Amino acid sequence: MRASRLVSLLLLLQTRGRMTAAELARELEVSIRTVHRDVDALAESGVPIYADRGLHGGFRLVDGYRTRLTGLTADEAEALFLSGLPGPAAELGLGTVVAAARLKVLAALPGELRGRATRLVERFHLDAAGWFQAGEPVPALAPLADAVWSARWVEIEYDRGQAVSKRLLGPLGLVLKAGVWYVVALVEGQPRTYRVSRVRRVTQLDDHVERPPDFDLAAFWAESSAAYEREVARIDVTVRANPDRLNDLRTGVGSQAVAAAERLAATDADGWLHLRLRLDWPEDVPARLLAAGTSIEVLEPIEVRDQVAAIAHRVADRYGAAPAAR
Repeated sequence: MRASRLVSLLLLLQTRGRMTAAELARELEVSIRTVHRDVDALAESGVPIYADRGLHGGFRLVDGYRTRLTGLTADEAEALFLSGLPGPAAELGLGTVVAAARLKVLAALPGELRGRATRLVERFHLDAAGWFQAGEPVPALAPLADAVWSARWVEIEYDRGQAVSKRLLGPLGLVLKAGVWYVVALVEGQPRTYRVSRVRRVTQLDDHVERPPDFDLAAFWAESSAAYEREVARIDVTVRANPDRLNDLRTGVGSQAVAAAERLAATDADGWLHLRLRLDWPEDVPARLLAAGTSIEVLEPIEVRDQVAAIAHRVADRYGAAPAAR
């Protein structure tokens, strides 16, 4: 445990430069006294670490000192190589950078960890996108990523579906969610989220983005995602479903909705299940239920049942008519 902490302390100083004992204690979740003991231990082992005195003092390494990554544990080395997502990195224009970085880390690892990391890459692969989802074209991703790195304001043209409007954004970060890219940006002083595939044009401006000092991208995304899931419109629908064809229902409304469905106690002449589903986006529900075909029957609410029937009649009428002349 202490060896891992010493390596963490060393890497913190290597990556951040001068840090106070209080800052190190906060990062390592130990006492200030423990930090001082750890610094003494590193100095005794030959690490060129020293303390700057005064108001703006702290601990630092001698300029130019770098350590090899010999302190990585087996689990840390494996996690590092498992975390590489070549597809998203390539979309950001970082594919070759990620590959080069992994090669450098691999070369710095001891022999045993190098072998384990190599075997992990051979045996595991992460694919961030869902099934049957073609990748969205994101031509605006690279210029938005550049604006995020350089902290520059951008003017974008954003497709809202019915119209394209201009927006002035202060990019704060990019998020990949289920294969879809989003940009989080300041708009009138507040962080907002935009789907990158809907950005039609990006013009980078000279003005610098002042990043809010307390802004945390991961925390903002978690909070906004939870709020979105709480506030999205939902409707309860009762269906009877063929227990042997539940995959048809999952295809229409999603596996999560079927797994969370309430199973009702009801006697059914065909032995079908009676389920109460809670579904998002009520206006889309009838068409999604129709995708399950004859494997289900909508019972309630009656207006949803009528809408499913109306769609089915329109489909039947379309295919009952003679094919249009080519």
